[in-house]
Amino acid sequence: MGRGMSLTLWMLQLVVTLLASSVVVAVDGLAVVVETLNKGLGPPVTKAFRYESLVTLYMEEDDGSKTPSGWSTRKSDGAKVDAPFAFQPGVNLIAGWSEGVVQMNEGERALLHIPSHLGYGDVPMGSPGGAFYIPANSNLLFDIEILGKEGASTSEF
Repeated sequence: MGRGMSLTLWMLQLVVTLLASSVVVAVDGLAVVVETLNKGLGPPVTKAFRYESLVTLYMEEDDGSKTPSGWSTRKSDGAKVDAPFAFQPGVNLIAGWSEGVVQMNEGERALLHIPSHLGYGDVPMGSPGGAFYIPANSNLLFDIEILGKEGASTSEF
């Protein structure tokens, strides 16, 4: 086996490994990328139900670094207590959130990489210098854990 074939096999293995660890809708900044941190054991998230989640929101810079937005529902990330955020995919949410969470399962924790046009677009959110601020045209990074359906026991996940 020549050197070129070894490199090709190595690259193929790398691509398969990366795809196994995350669901990629697109890698060109035009769509949502879901990077799974802990796979959920529950059923898939659908648009038919409301769910509870723990969430921390960051702005994602072009170099991959992240800047805290000031909004979190996790005590470990600055909230006073863990305070689950209830949502229903497709209802009063940014498009990127709805697209990303329906690729997850209950009990799963993932990073949702959302390009600005699927986030808040050219509209800033919050106030500069305030407790919460997202500048216009910001790419977003949500660290989200789907706890389960609203009102249901989540102990099995």
